[in-house]
Amino acid sequence: MPSGFNFSQPSFRLKSRLPFHLSVLDRYIASQLASPFLFGVAAFSSILVSVGALFDLIRKMTDAGLPLSIAFKVFFFQVPEFISLSFPMATLLSTLMVYSRLSTDSELIALRSAGISVYRLIAPAIVLSLFVSALTFGFNESIVPAAKYQASLTLDSALKQDKPTFQQNNIVYQQYRDAKQSDGSRTQALERIFYAKQFDGKQMRNLTVLDFSQDGVNQIVTANRATWNANSNAWDFFNGTIYVVAADGSYRNILKFEQQQIQLSRTPLDLASRQPDEGEMNIQQIQDYLKLVLQSGDEKLATKLRLRIQQKIAFPFICLVFGLTGATLGTRPRRGGKGTSFAISIVIIFVYYLLSFVCDSFGQLEILSPISGAWLPTIAGLLAGTFLLWRSGK
Repeated sequence: MPSGFNFSQPSFRLKSRLPFHLSVLDRYIASQLASPFLFGVAAFSSILVSVGALFDLIRKMTDAGLPLSIAFKVFFFQVPEFISLSFPMATLLSTLMVYSRLSTDSELIALRSAGISVYRLIAPAIVLSLFVSALTFGFNESIVPAAKYQASLTLDSALKQDKPTFQQNNIVYQQYRDAKQSDGSRTQALERIFYAKQFDGKQMRNLTVLDFSQDGVNQIVTANRATWNANSNAWDFFNGTIYVVAADGSYRNILKFEQQQIQLSRTPLDLASRQPDEGEMNIQQIQDYLKLVLQSGDEKLATKLRLRIQQKIAFPFICLVFGLTGATLGTRPRRGGKGTSFAISIVIIFVYYLLSFVCDSFGQLEILSPISGAWLPTIAGLLAGTFLLWRSGK
């Protein structure tokens, strides 16, 4: 008789002060899953950190003279990103290892002989997977973006390679207003188009503004440069010309100026001053950035940002997919120990990330919608895991 259970108990229920009852089966499997999960987090984090950060930092220390103290600081800030990536992998490894061991030791056979279904047996793994999914989402929203940003900032500052926090060329912004139609309905009407050829971090250069704010009288403003005046909450244009255009397309007036203050939105400056890495922002920050991008008319970047938002939501649920798949595969009789489980985990992880890479590429190319590109790997994995569970339960 397997030593893992005491079958003298008439029931797998245990009295508890909790508002729900935990069975002996749940407590036993949960305790078995904890250690392999922590081992998986440590193992996969170490591998990912070595490949994704450590080797690059060592190269920067030898080639670019990065100080050792700065390298340790950057390394510390980069670790949370790789820990979050290891959570789904550790879920897969722990469920596969534990259920494979229970199957090898014939404990699953004994439990199923007692009338416990395979669906009930993997319930603790599903609960663990959902918990890790929530943990992964919280980790990626609250810790990883800030840590990744600090790592980039520290590294660039140490190497004196400060990345410009602005878009250098071709800043385009379209401003709209609510307009009332003849039938009483309201629609969005184009009010202004703002274009600047270059931004050096302090001032815009070679600007053109097309103004359609007044019916029948449109203006064209050109200037060599412009700066944002925070005190007046307006733009100071220098060395430019204002063309007033009549409704029939003829020039009504031409005004040259050395300096002219014009009341325009500062959104173009916000758009030019912010070009961050999506990995350094949480979902809310990406959504705010997306609003600016939509105003600029850059649909390609907008599609990419929509894809990143969906990926940030979809990624934590891969913990559920991996937990379901690992537990189901583990219930099948198999020879081999931890080495076999680790090898199977690597294959499943490789297939998932290969599919994710393909879907991400298709999403950016607009072959797939942002929702499809982000969720397809997770949905495909969930369907595959459900099918395997159904086969095991027959």
